[in-house]
Amino acid sequence: MTKPFSPEQHPGLRPLPQIISNPHFDTIGGEVQIRSLVERFYFFMDTLPEAVGIRALHEADLSHTKEVLVKFLIEWLGGPKVYSAERGHPRLRQKHLTFPIGVAERDAWMQCMRSAMDEVVVDVTLRQQLDQAFFKTADFIRNDNKE
Repeated sequence: MTKPFSPEQHPGLRPLPQIISNPHFDTIGGEVQIRSLVERFYFFMDTLPEAVGIRALHEADLSHTKEVLVKFLIEWLGGPKVYSAERGHPRLRQKHLTFPIGVAERDAWMQCMRSAMDEVVVDVTLRQQLDQAFFKTADFIRNDNKE
């Protein structure tokens, strides 16, 4: 049986720092809430006039796309690493290079995600943190600098 680390018994040694995991997965409500977020996100993509352009970049049947986003968000928010186990490193910018993504597309995507978060993410602090992280990621993916 291993005894817990005691600095008194081992002068000069320090315990390993605790690895801090991403708490967002639990705070948002786990996979169930992430699935709800993705459903609402694509609902807004299908219904907001501002999203017509980015919706056109997707296949008519969003089933596969939704599942990929669910798996990505589960991992990105600190849940099980299902996405990378199945698909490898996200390489978001590389995977989106075939689509013209400028400021208008980024902003439309963010409008859909913000609308979905307003409905699904009840923790205001988490919603603000996710908004900043989503914007940073969406802006990073831009590849059309016309605007």
